[in-house]
Amino acid sequence: MSNIWLSDANAAARLAGLLDSAMDGIISVDDQLNIVLYNRAAERAFGWSSREVLGKPLDLLLPERYRGAHGQQMRRFGATGTTSRRMGDNTVLYALRKDGTEFPIEASISQLQTPEGKLYTVILRDVTERVRAREELAAFAAESSGVREQEKSRIARELHDELAQSLTALKMDTSWLRDQPSSADPKVQEKIGHMLGLLDSTVAAMRRIASDLRPLVLDDLGLVAAIEWLAQSFSQRTGVPCELQIDETLELPEPFATGVFRIVQESLANVAKHARASKVTLELQAQGDYLLLRVQDDGIGFRVAAPRAPQSLGLVGLRERAHLLRGQVNVDSSPGAGTRVEALIPARPGTELA
Repeated sequence: MSNIWLSDANAAARLAGLLDSAMDGIISVDDQLNIVLYNRAAERAFGWSSREVLGKPLDLLLPERYRGAHGQQMRRFGATGTTSRRMGDNTVLYALRKDGTEFPIEASISQLQTPEGKLYTVILRDVTERVRAREELAAFAAESSGVREQEKSRIARELHDELAQSLTALKMDTSWLRDQPSSADPKVQEKIGHMLGLLDSTVAAMRRIASDLRPLVLDDLGLVAAIEWLAQSFSQRTGVPCELQIDETLELPEPFATGVFRIVQESLANVAKHARASKVTLELQAQGDYLLLRVQDDGIGFRVAAPRAPQSLGLVGLRERAHLLRGQVNVDSSPGAGTRVEALIPARPGTELA
């Protein structure tokens, strides 16, 4: 199986049997990054037999894009003196099969100083099914989000086009009734006045609900106009000025426009609820194939790592919306230092953060 340094033949045989019974692939390389140990699970995962790979460079099992940096990364790991660590920093890595296809893996690496030199051991697991299930779940969530937005848009349109017109007609009829000689009685006039006031408040509530469901300006005039409207509404409602730094030429297709709008909406809602801010800055700029969104306030801040209240879903909602767009959200805050929310979102279909 390999030139193991154990002198006792029985111990070496027991070790070989143990390694070959492992469910995870186990690969060891020497300080020249040549393969010296390769168990049966690795054979099943990569398609290469032990006889074919022993003594060969580890690059044989890596996609070409990883080969240049991988050796340097392993040597840096060797210089740290750390016994073991997870590889990939919580991202999915990819390995290369004998037939040239790539597959996703999770892996950890350890190092051991032996009489023959440094030995690096990688324990890896094929997570193809897990990644496929995650992608299917993400696609389902994205589709569900799109359906919800379509339904919100339909309801908002009906409120605006049907209910608003009916209420407006009712207000006109009520105003006409108020002006008739038969309604001169003070009590009748008082009742009609209350009716007109109630109609005004109902129309205002209906418009607010429709805008919260789906602002028509987003569909009619685009993302930039919708965010300008959102910032203006936020300032009117809270009294907190919101400075905008937006690329006026910015255009995004769906579902990105709606997703970015919702992230801004939830960020400003969090500021209104929790920040006690006196100023908010909102920046929206294109950066190549991505869109940088930054919402920063000068409020009371909080400890990002502190446990959230059970009903506090603001940050969860932001991250979930960014995830549906294949983007990411970072939140930077500390007590007394305000809060900065940064989102990096793909600006077109097919783009994904590495």
